[in-house]
Amino acid sequence: MPRERNGNRKRRSQFPKRTPDLGYYFIVTDTEETEKNYLYGLRDSLPKELQDRIVIKVSTAKTEELVAACEQADIDPQYRQCWIVFDRDRVVPFDKIIADAKSKDIKVGWSNPCIEIWFDAYFGKMPAVQDSVACCRTFASLFEKVTGQEYKKANQQIYAVLNQFGDEAAAIQTAESRLKGYLRDGETRPSRMCPGTTLHHLVDEIRKKTL
Repeated sequence: MPRERNGNRKRRSQFPKRTPDLGYYFIVTDTEETEKNYLYGLRDSLPKELQDRIVIKVSTAKTEELVAACEQADIDPQYRQCWIVFDRDRVVPFDKIIADAKSKDIKVGWSNPCIEIWFDAYFGKMPAVQDSVACCRTFASLFEKVTGQEYKKANQQIYAVLNQFGDEAAAIQTAESRLKGYLRDGETRPSRMCPGTTLHHLVDEIRKKTL
């Protein structure tokens, strides 16, 4: 650890910090692989000259602790943007977690029934599947047909592959159109918006900042 002129050790908090002017995104998810790999792929895809101006940090927590993990983040609240990213899957208090997050100004990138429904949108589809097993199976079949590759949830290159073979701008439009359709019909419960997602809001926000 470096020392000050008087010989005392400097604390880590004393080092000057560069504030990322495009934002510090602290994202908490409840999975160790798919969501995390996708989000870090998004981060790594940003232009090199912007990567010190925007920070994307992904952490993991148990589903029921997602909101608390965001609240406890030791990051300057002046430029911190907290998100939780998770799937409905078998989460019983899905709507409650989302409502709790919003009440604390934490944004939510939810997917119903699972993140693969958002991945489907890259290929122009959001099929009407009601459970995560069917959703993953349907996407895996489409993914192999389009890319010629086997879909693996642990694929660290998933973001790059989706963008290589799919259309992110069109995916955002597809997801937003689906979401607005539910709202027009008076449906406000995310657990009943299936298929649906708000993960595109996070992607769209970051992309617009880095164009």
